[in-house]
Amino acid sequence: MTLSGCTVDEVLADAARASAVGADFCEVRLDKLWVIEEKLESIESENEEESKNKSSGPIQLEYIPREFDSVNLVESLNAFKGGIDLPVIMTCRPKVQGGYFPGSEEQRIDVLRSAIESGVSWIDLEANMDAEKRSELITLANGNTSVVSSIHLEEEPNSSTEIKEEIESMNGTGDIIKICYKATGRNSGLRLFEAAWSLRESDLKTAIMGIGPGGDWTRIHAPLLCQDLVYTTMESGPHLSSQGRINASDLLMAWELLEYE
Repeated sequence: MTLSGCTVDEVLADAARASAVGADFCEVRLDKLWVIEEKLESIESENEEESKNKSSGPIQLEYIPREFDSVNLVESLNAFKGGIDLPVIMTCRPKVQGGYFPGSEEQRIDVLRSAIESGVSWIDLEANMDAEKRSELITLANGNTSVVSSIHLEEEPNSSTEIKEEIESMNGTGDIIKICYKATGRNSGLRLFEAAWSLRESDLKTAIMGIGPGGDWTRIHAPLLCQDLVYTTMESGPHLSSQGRINASDLLMAWELLEYE
């Protein structure tokens, strides 16, 4: 489960909720510590009937960058280590990969290095980051911290074969391969599903998903597809399916109805 929040206290509170619903692990987005989350003021419609009939969507948020030195990383890591009972994946996603970290790449590498040195269970390292820096982090993690090798692609997959080949090209880059494509509907969802199905008996450990409509198909059917990690959220609302995300409790209920073990 990916934890929400831009402060240590918010992340710890969400971790407690994740543990309560039965999550097996949680992801801490370290990059969000360097932003301030603000809700955008909604513009009320002049037409009362139009406003009433308008479907409710997610709260619109703005993320305001903070100075790198404004976060005490050591204290934050210690708080996460002492306050989260579940195994943790620590991620520090750069803006170019859809993340929030406002600092330089060298600063981000330092954050990842500190996370590994803190003894975290898992670290997320993008497969296409600087090869030399990545190798240094892999060496540092060796034997203590497992690696999620991730890649986030902004385009829709052309075929299930393309997805499978991309994953196979990442073989050996981490303990689990996470791949996320843009999804635009049933065609995307089917291609992701087919790729995961074709790899279900492979020795590769994978987490295959999409962002957008249809991106949640591989999450919903993860036990059938032998997916090794499934990312969920404690956030709720009808907007999640259009984003390819899913609430943790809803997913567990779906697995029960589908009789997945």
